[in-house]
Amino acid sequence: MRPLFITLALAAALAGCGKQEPAPQNSADVSFEAKLQEQLLDAKPGSVIEIPAGHYHLKRGLSLRTDGVTIKGAGMDQTVLSFKGQVVGPEGLLVNASDFTIENLAIEDTKGDALKINQGKNITIHGVRIEWTDGPKTTNGAYGLYPVKTQNVLIEDSVVIGASDAGIYVGQSDNIVVRNNRAERNVAGIEIENSTNADVYANTTTQNTGGILVFNMPNLSKEGHGTRVFKNKVFGNNLGNFAAKGAAVASVPAGSGVVINSNDKVEIFDNDIADNQTANIIIASYFSTNYYNTRGVAANYNPYPKGIYVYGNRLKGGGDSPDGLKLKTLKTAMYGLTGSFPDVLWDGYVDTKGLVDGLPPADDRICIHDVSGVINADGPHDYKNPSKDMKPYDCTLPKLPPVALNPEPKI
Repeated sequence: MRPLFITLALAAALAGCGKQEPAPQNSADVSFEAKLQEQLLDAKPGSVIEIPAGHYHLKRGLSLRTDGVTIKGAGMDQTVLSFKGQVVGPEGLLVNASDFTIENLAIEDTKGDALKINQGKNITIHGVRIEWTDGPKTTNGAYGLYPVKTQNVLIEDSVVIGASDAGIYVGQSDNIVVRNNRAERNVAGIEIENSTNADVYANTTTQNTGGILVFNMPNLSKEGHGTRVFKNKVFGNNLGNFAAKGAAVASVPAGSGVVINSNDKVEIFDNDIADNQTANIIIASYFSTNYYNTRGVAANYNPYPKGIYVYGNRLKGGGDSPDGLKLKTLKTAMYGLTGSFPDVLWDGYVDTKGLVDGLPPADDRICIHDVSGVINADGPHDYKNPSKDMKPYDCTLPKLPPVALNPEPKI
């Protein structure tokens, strides 16, 4: 089927191309908004909705429910959809469709999540900027780029700034590639949650509360495993946590580089990780979160990180000013007022039921190489007997296979 090209040039002319400053919605904005929503509602498989350069002010969230649609702008700094003053709809753009591509535009200042894609297959996000332009605030939308319950997902060459939960979040999904993005001044820069088969590489995360998170939460439709985090730059993620109270990421300490929480089969290698003041790498269980015991947990939930392999990273700095009284006290007790945590901080929770000679089964071990050290914080005993012993981590694990997107997106 030939693509059906839909252009909004007339609306662009009415709205005033190139306008950059926020402004109240006027008649031209109303016309543009109505026209764009009409195109989304009338789109057919193969439609390409082109939005020319311009700064457009929208009051209502947009939605798309048709498979096989592409939305494209003139560039992430040229085509800007501004939702400052949004009065209707929790999202900027909500997509319930497969074979969806969005590229080369910006979504700013949404009341809630910026771009949510729910239950679709073959999703491509390319060259999209999401930003809350007044800086980090708890009242900002929770998620920037937000595919959930999706399959075959590519997020690349995009920028997310200011999300009050996660800038780039992929949840309960399978077969995921997140590459060549920049996330800054979010609570979590990039988060993979309850998802399988994810490659997160060649991204830059800085000035977030936590740089890259791989989480497994209870009571969701899917358990996560099989994430590779590699070739990323994760530095200076020391922003104070501004998540809403009760949110999962509200438990992430400021100064967290790469954080694994309750997830399995995670491989962290060939990254540049530096100057994250709590720790450059944190490995933790559900029991160390501040939402522990605040909700019921399914009986089959696995709260422990298992099969974690850390090797071949370039690490420096960090660990010098951990967030939270317990971690500060632990750091001072172990390393002095002027000392620092080593590269890896582990909370020390382990599934004791499967231990053999004091160690987990081979495939469930935490294997760590090429680091300045590991501290087992002894969380199960309230940090009373922390350990610096590296011997438990002297092991290797089978390397995870690369993620292959099928079909490979064509951008």
